[in-house]
This record gives sequence, C-alpha cells and structure tokens, in this order.
Amino acid sequence: MTKPQTLARTAGLLYLALVVLGTWAELVVRARVHTPGDPTATAANVVTHETLFRWGLAADVLMAVVFVLLGLALQRLLHHVDERAATALLVFVSVGAGSILLNLAFHAGALRVATDPAGDDGLALLLLELHGYGYTLGGVFFGLWLVPMGYLALRSGLFPKPLGVLLVVGGVAWIADPLIAFALPGLPGLVRDVVSLPTWLAEFGLMLYLLVRGVRSPAPVA
Repeated sequence: MTKPQTLARTAGLLYLALVVLGTWAELVVRARVHTPGDPTATAANVVTHETLFRWGLAADVLMAVVFVLLGLALQRLLHHVDERAATALLVFVSVGAGSILLNLAFHAGALRVATDPAGDDGLALLLLELHGYGYTLGGVFFGLWLVPMGYLALRSGLFPKPLGVLLVVGGVAWIADPLIAFALPGLPGLVRDVVSLPTWLAEFGLMLYLLVRGVRSPAPVA
C-alpha cells in the first residue's frame, strides 16, 4: 500500500511538471510566434521556429498525460475521505486533459497552414488564436477539479483549512474567467488579472505544500 506522504510528494512532482510543461508551451513557444494582428509575421515566426513550435505541441501532449496522472494520485490519496468527491475530481481532471488534447488541433492546424507554401497566413493566425480561445474556455474544467479538491482538503485534515478554502475560491475564479472574457470583453484586462489571482495562489499553494510538506499526519483516534 502506497504511503500518503509518498502519494503526496508524487502528486507534488507531477504538479510541478504540469506547471513547467504548460508554462513553457504557452508563454515561451506560442508567445514567441504569435504576433497579434499580424498574420504575415505570425506565419513567418511559425516557419522560422518550426522545431520549437512542434516541441511546444509535444509539451502540451505530455502536460495532458501528467494532468491525468496527477488526478489519479490525488484520487488515490483522498478517496477515503469522500469517494464521490474524489471521483468527481478525477472526472473533471480527465475532461480537462481531454480538452487540452482536442484544443491542440488548432496548434497543429496553424503549423500545417503556415508551413504550406500555398497556405493562408490569415488562417494560420486564426487557428493560433482559436487555440488561445479554447485554452480560455478549457479553464472551466481546469477550475472545476479544484472545487472537490478544496472540499477534500477541508474534510481530510491532511491540509491546512485556509488552503482548502483557497482551492474552492480558486476553482470558482477559473470558471469565472472565461465568462468574463467572452460575456464582458470590454472590461479592462486588470479585472481578469484580479479574478485570476486566487487561482494562482491556490494552485501554487497546493503544489508547494505537496512538494515541501506532503500531507499532515492524521490526527490520532481518541
């Protein structure tokens, strides 16, 4: 039987890998090639950095796999607290991972169009931007899993209660972000930054706690 501390540290390492892969693919690879409003420059960047762009896609594929493994580790760690909540966590993680893979069709499409001599630069830019929209919409399931995770953290006694509350708030913030982005596009970008703050705090807080502390020892039975 795997010990809780081993499961927790494994989950922490998987979480770290998830963050590194996703951040690199989004903020390094796609940010380097995407020139908003300039299809010619964007297509040229994809061609110039074709190998990097392909590795960015591969990183996202690995991220989806790691996301499912993270869900499995957390489900195993916390299923004794509430089986239904732990199952919901795993289902939401799996759907979120699936959305990452489906959304990569736009990334792959942008690559194919940009590297085709007869390709349409405008279409390449559109596909890349559709990937960005899909990533924003995928935030619904990136956030939903944090709600049962927060509930399990509160119920289990294995995590600090403030972290459990923050996870629930962060999950709600993840869900609110696409609603704001598409229903209220005229709002200043600062609004989305403020809304996303609990999400960053919750996810990095959980990752660091799993890596550094693991989990608390269960309280002894009286």
